[in-house]
Amino acid sequence: METDCVLAIDQSTSGTKALIIDGKGKIIARSDKSHEQKISSQGWVSHDPVEIYRNTITVVRELTGMPGVDAGKICCIALSNQRETALVWDKISGKPLADAVVWQCARGEAICDALSTHAGEIKTKTGLRLSPYFSAAKIAWILQNTPNKGSGKLCAGTMDSWLIYTLTGNFKTDFSNASRTQLFNIRSLSWDKDICTHFGINVDFLAEVCDSNSDFGVTDFDGVLPKKVPIRGVMGDSHAALFGQGCLEKGMVKATYGTGSSVMVNIGEKPLFCENVVTSLAWGMNGTVHYVLEGNINYTGAVIKWLKDDVRLIASSKEAGVLAASANPEDTCYLVPAFSGLGAPHWKSEARAILCGMTRTTGKAEIVRAAEESIAYQIADVIQSIHEESGIPIKELRGDGGPTRDTYLMQFQSDILNIPLSIPEYEELSAIGSGFMAGIAVGLYGPGIINEVGRKRYDPKMDAASREKHYQGWREAVQLAIGSRV
Repeated sequence: METDCVLAIDQSTSGTKALIIDGKGKIIARSDKSHEQKISSQGWVSHDPVEIYRNTITVVRELTGMPGVDAGKICCIALSNQRETALVWDKISGKPLADAVVWQCARGEAICDALSTHAGEIKTKTGLRLSPYFSAAKIAWILQNTPNKGSGKLCAGTMDSWLIYTLTGNFKTDFSNASRTQLFNIRSLSWDKDICTHFGINVDFLAEVCDSNSDFGVTDFDGVLPKKVPIRGVMGDSHAALFGQGCLEKGMVKATYGTGSSVMVNIGEKPLFCENVVTSLAWGMNGTVHYVLEGNINYTGAVIKWLKDDVRLIASSKEAGVLAASANPEDTCYLVPAFSGLGAPHWKSEARAILCGMTRTTGKAEIVRAAEESIAYQIADVIQSIHEESGIPIKELRGDGGPTRDTYLMQFQSDILNIPLSIPEYEELSAIGSGFMAGIAVGLYGPGIINEVGRKRYDPKMDAASREKHYQGWREAVQLAIGSRV
């Protein structure tokens, strides 16, 4: 390694990865480690924050021990993280009060129901529809259901603030993560005391909010690095992917295909509010914030994991696209993966997953295809809603994440949207985005580094009549899922 480099950490829903990005913006090493998905009998989803911290140290240790990696050349650290996942820890001991409540988990639904009279105020101030999806109800649930609160001096926050705290001792977060808590006023750019009071959360429990390219503190990862290095780029994973995709201008759109999905459009330096998608902060840089419209989907890549691990229709995720391509084209099977309700643009937490439209021709390949296509349909629903509500023309979609290597899924996505789809050469756009931000902050990269990422393009091939027939079948399946609760 001849030049300085960036160490980028991506703490995602399924695991933690560490990348070394060299002085030319190329990934030269990567290490990954998964963590346990704790799912209760009620369907609650939790993560162990201490396990995630230890895994972060482990992946950095493994990465810096790889051939060709010189830990002494690391000039800055970047962090992207799963968003909305929330936890509370003792400020004195540093120990979590309980496991983190994962963004997928709807256990705070009753808390939100009790606050329904404040829904308008919450949407106006935070840009977010009142929902257990966001961090506020999760933090409130932990505070209400954890009798032993330690010293009583608490920190409540998202996964970025937990890792920054454990790595540096500083209690900080960035604008992108703060804007996803449902406690942050995106107009005044500050924690909203009234909303905190509604949720029963002391505003003093919350982190200092900083620009995404701020100096968040220094760390050597418990002695793994030869010297302490500054953390200079922090964003929620979807925001980091937007940055890494080069969606820096108003009207540019990206979709992150992860465990769930985020569809996000840059709307510039002024907020715009819509009914069925939410408004958040893209990032803060050098004293200026950018806003986004966003729709979130609970189950996209997780649908393929469900096929593999739970119903065992495939042995690996790579089989999904191949099987889908072999399915009977006349089969009318649809899967609506509302395993924990439906997010944007439907916002039906009571919806339940449904497999419908089966005939005698429906077999394994057809069910796998229905699962694959459910990902594209859900993303199309969000993009259509953004366009209809905002009036912003959507001319191209930029996609990132592991499922973008699935050529069947990507072609179907372009077909059902009837617009081009652009896929970057790297799938790790969240880590790359925060890594580029950190590298730019310390002068390792120029701003043009973002445009040097290579891309593959998919153009729509489906005729209009077929597109409408497929999409209408999906709409009908969604209505069945929404009405399927017993």
